[in-house]
This record gives sequence, structure tokens and C-alpha cells, in this order.
Amino acid sequence: MTTETPAAPPVAKRVPRERAHHGDTVFDEYAWLASKDDPDTLAYLKAENAYTDAVTAGLAPLRDTLFAETKRRTQETDLSVPTRKGGYWYYTRTVEGQQYGIYCRRAVRDGETAPPPTADGAPLDGEEILLDGNALADGHDFFALGTFDVSPDGRWLAYSTDFAGDERFALRVKDLQTGVVLADEVPDTFYGSAWSADGSTLFYLTVDEAWRPYRVWRHTVGTPAADDVVVYEESDERFWVGVELSRSEKFIFIDVHSKITSEVRVIPAGNPTGAPAVITERRQGVEYSVEHHGHRFLIMHNDGAEDFALAYTSADNPGDWVPMIEHSPGTRLEGVDAFAHHLVVSLRKDGLTGLRVITVGSTDPYDIEFPEPIYSVGLDANPEYDTTTVRLRYSSLVTPDSVYDYDLSTREMVLRKRKPVLGEFDPAAYEQHREWAVADDGTRVPISLVCRRGTPRDGSAPCVIYGYGSYEASMDPWFSVSRLSLLDRGVIFAVAHIRGGGEMGRRWYEDGKMLAKKNTFTDFIACARELVKVGWTSTEKLVARGGSAGGLLMGAVANLAPDAFAGIVAQVPFVDALNTILDPSLPLTVTEWEEWGNPLADPEVYAYMKSYTPYENVAAVDYPAILAVTSINDTRVLYHEPAKWVARLRAVAPGGHYLLKTEMGAGHGGPSGRYDAWKEEAFINAWTLDRVGVR
Repeated sequence: MTTETPAAPPVAKRVPRERAHHGDTVFDEYAWLASKDDPDTLAYLKAENAYTDAVTAGLAPLRDTLFAETKRRTQETDLSVPTRKGGYWYYTRTVEGQQYGIYCRRAVRDGETAPPPTADGAPLDGEEILLDGNALADGHDFFALGTFDVSPDGRWLAYSTDFAGDERFALRVKDLQTGVVLADEVPDTFYGSAWSADGSTLFYLTVDEAWRPYRVWRHTVGTPAADDVVVYEESDERFWVGVELSRSEKFIFIDVHSKITSEVRVIPAGNPTGAPAVITERRQGVEYSVEHHGHRFLIMHNDGAEDFALAYTSADNPGDWVPMIEHSPGTRLEGVDAFAHHLVVSLRKDGLTGLRVITVGSTDPYDIEFPEPIYSVGLDANPEYDTTTVRLRYSSLVTPDSVYDYDLSTREMVLRKRKPVLGEFDPAAYEQHREWAVADDGTRVPISLVCRRGTPRDGSAPCVIYGYGSYEASMDPWFSVSRLSLLDRGVIFAVAHIRGGGEMGRRWYEDGKMLAKKNTFTDFIACARELVKVGWTSTEKLVARGGSAGGLLMGAVANLAPDAFAGIVAQVPFVDALNTILDPSLPLTVTEWEEWGNPLADPEVYAYMKSYTPYENVAAVDYPAILAVTSINDTRVLYHEPAKWVARLRAVAPGGHYLLKTEMGAGHGGPSGRYDAWKEEAFINAWTLDRVGVR
């Protein structure tokens, strides 16, 4: 193992800053690191990067090998399965040696009912390039698209770009008939947009100072952005705003939602200057979403239905909700997609995702069946309303991402494409399992695992255990090409489906948030200890990994059970949670109070958060090796959180292996190009393998 440190680690200066709330006074010695423009801050981050480079220099050959393995297994020149919308097939291509996708379409030909074949990844004959991400990214270290939205008539393309990673996008409109990008550019927009039915009008979003999308604007194509009109503004800082065109292309939906409350407004897509009308006024604690279907609006809601129910109301005169699918505890309804003759309900039960089909006029719904015991399935892009075929996306820990077309009438499923994995890959060489840990309070917590077939279960195998556990986000099983490099070296990969996520329904989420948040952390520790107990791995060969809110998890378990892990990888980690949630001027803070509680107003919440926030609870103990990865332009979890955390670890528990790696030109998702992302993953995996003594 590469444990020698070739240079002394950086030492952050200490500048005590007082924090006083609810009779509790704290001196934060590293608060100064939040000053991004302070030369000392940048100098410290650069010193940490240099130290990390020096400490991990011996891993360069392994990193190169891991990167080469991912590259060798990937069909670099490839093409997605084309999706039909109107008279075109839309798809994305990648080209060997190029970082970003190329967005294309090709006219549907006479008699063509199935998507054109794409096995060789070659461009389709007669294709039209709508956007080339590589050309847009030229000269920039970072590139991301926020919106990619073709008007219903196929004439206009609305797209937005970010070249810094801060998720502030410049919105533009391209005339697809002439190829000309119009002069009406709009800076600092958010994700999402919606076209009017005739393509004359575009709706888009902007954010406030706290990075909260709060305004919906109306833009007339071909006019200056200065003439744009605010259609809706949300003043309650707990609420985010979204905008989209219904699949039927009859309505513009303005979705207004906090963590626990929703309200939806509609504008007829044929009358874009009309005033938004409320479907149902918001009621605290009631969440609902809307889908248009003929004469009615479908309502997925939790009013008296913890795991949600489906109802409908009149599209002409919205009023009472008429039940369609009653609440069934343990079956979490997550969404409904409406097509002319069918409805498809996305759900989860017993920790697995599923799809239920309802034929209009029939009282006999059915669930689509899948063969593997552990898998993930969901609807893919389905822009056409009047269709009997839907596109599904399926994967598991051993099955690469697979695209199917499913006939809702005949129940026939056709595999259109499975993501190619080049070389000697054989799914039968790997096996997946489901284990259950028992938490401190007796709750059974599921764990999904994948490994090479025949991996020993005598405690000798190394293991990576991944977790998230917040926002009702479910870490459903997924396939990873880069993960194969770990599995082929005898590493087990496990996903702990801990409370705070949504894998087991809404109650699973409720029992891992607010004043029950510690369940998330103790669940994860229980999962780690179970893997050791039953022989999958041993403590000295177990590395934990998580990002964002999962990075908070990593910091918390490091404090609670430092003896349980050989290493911890924390990506863009939310480790200074209390200080962040105490500051309503920071991005996202106010909207987060319904997830974590409001420590400003509630002394119980303050004390509870202080008792688990990683930065607040660093102690003079022997920590496992820690790798923290962040990005300087991250607007979701600010870079200073892991920077402060690592500085405090070094000061309070000196002598440990603590590394901080900061991307100096990226955001929350890390490097934007696919090759850069592979290199980042190779870096993390090389460090992980080194911690468990595997090459």
C-alpha cells in the first residue's frame, strides 16, 4: 500500500469566528475558507491539490491502467436508440476521441415503424446535426447543457449552456430550418423550458440570489430578451418552480413545490399569453403532480395516502379529485405517464421498481414482469402521445443499460439496444445478491451486492459499500463499466438502501430525515457490519463511498464508527451541514429546512444537527483514510465544506491519511467531459484499491 507521505500536509490558518445560537457559542476556526476570492483560500486549495498529487503519485500507473480498461470496454463511437417525435427520429451520437455528445435527428421514411439500427454507431444516412457538444465546448474547460427542447412543429431548438459548472445557463434559440442561432440570448437561466403549441413562444426559468428557480418567463421568438414577461413569480423561499409542456401538447404546466407541498398551475398551450390557472391550491404537507389525459387531469397525490394514490379531475373545470388507484401501503406510486389509450404508472414495492399498465376503458391493470431478482426499470423518453408503444430503460448490477420498446396492447417487449461492453465481458461471470442488515431499532435494511462469480465469502474479499439516504432518492441497482475493473480484481460492490432514501416507500424516507436523520447513519453502519459478519468482507478491506448528501453520510459514519472502515471516499460532501443550514443567504438553505429542520428557529433541531454534523464532531480518534473530492464552482454543496472538514481533521486528529482534491473548473457533478469523468473515476478507484491492498 502507498502509505508514505512524500511531503508534509498543508496546514490551514486558524481565524476564530464566533457563532452563537440558542445559548450555544461556537468558534469556527476555518470559516474563512468560505471566502472564495480570498487569495489565502485559493492558495490553500492549490496546496491541498499539490499534496494529494504527491501522495498519490505512486498510483499513476494503476490510474492509467484503470482508465485504459474503461476506455477499452467502451464503444466510443456509438449512437443512442432513436426516439420518434412527429416526423423525425431524434438521437445522440458519440465519436471516438471526442468528449461530448452530438445531438441529431433524421426524417422518418415511408413505412418506417421501428427505429433505424444503430449497432455500429455510425451516423444515420440523411442525419441533421442539431447541436455538437464538442464544437460548443471548444475553448472551455467545462461544458454542460441545461435545456435541449425542440418546438412541437420541429422548427425551433431552445438550448442552454454552462461553461463554469455553476449551473447558470445562457439560453439561446436556433432556427432548425436555416441553422441560424437567433440573437435573442437570455443569460442566467435554470434547467427546463416549454414551448407553446405553435412554437412562437418559449417559457423558461430564472433563479434568485439563493439559486432557487422562482420566476417563469415568456419569450416571443425573434424578439429581444428585454421584452420578456414574467408569467409567474414564487415569493415563498421554500418553493421551487418548474415548467414543462404536457405530452399531449395541450397545456403548459407550472409546477411549484417545496420538499413536502405542491401546487400546479396551467396555461393552455394554444393560448400562451393566458394567465396561469391553479388546479388545486397548495395545502401544507400535500404533494401532487399532474398529467394531462384527454378530458381530464391525472393527479398523483399523497392526500391521506402516505405512499400516494392516483385520481383525476376535469381538465375544463378542475375541482374534486376522483379516485382511480387507491392508496396501498407498501406500494409507493411515483408517477403516471399518459398516452392516448393507456396509462403507465411507475411504482416501487419491496425495494424494487415496477411499471403498471392501465388500458383506457379496462378495469384490469397489469404489472410488467422482469426476470432478474434485483433490477431497475423505468420509462425512457416517450414524447409521442398517440402511441401504443413505449420506450423502457432497464438495467441491473450485472446487466448493462438496456433499451426496450414495449407494446402496451400485445404486451410484446423488443430489445432495441443493450449498451455494448467490449472485450471479454460476460454477464454470467458476475452474480448479484440481496442481503439484509438489522438496524439498532430492529428495522431490516436491504443491501444489494455484485461480485465475480465464485468470490470467496470468508472475509478475505475487499468491498466498496455505497450509500446516500436523503431526499427520498433511491439508489436502485445500476450497471457501471468502470466498476468492472474493481470486480475483476476481486472487489465486491454493495449498495446500502438506508432510511432517508425511498427504496422502501415514503415511510422509509420519513424515518431518515429531520429529527430521525441519525437512522440514516446507523443503518449504514449496520449494513457495513453485516457484510463483515456474514463473511463478505472484513473491516480492514471495507471502503465506504458516497457523494453530496451521501458525503454527509460518509462524514457522520467516520465519526460514529471510525473502526468500521479501511477508507472513506466522500465526493462533494455535505459535511458542514449545520453552518450551511443556519445561513439562509446560501443557495438552497431555506428550501432545505423541510428536509433537515430549521436550526435557526428551533433549538431542538439545532442541538440535533450539531450532534451529527461531521465538521462539528471531529474527534481525536484514529480515523480511516479519507479522500474528499470537491469542485470550486459547486452551487449545491459549496467547496469550503470539505475544505474545512479536512483542515479540522488534520488539526484535531493529526497523523491520519486525509486528502482533499478540488476540481478548479467544475461544479457539483465533477468534470464534464466523458474522458475526464473516466479519469476522475480511475483516480478514486485506484485510491480505493490501494487502501485494501489490491492492484
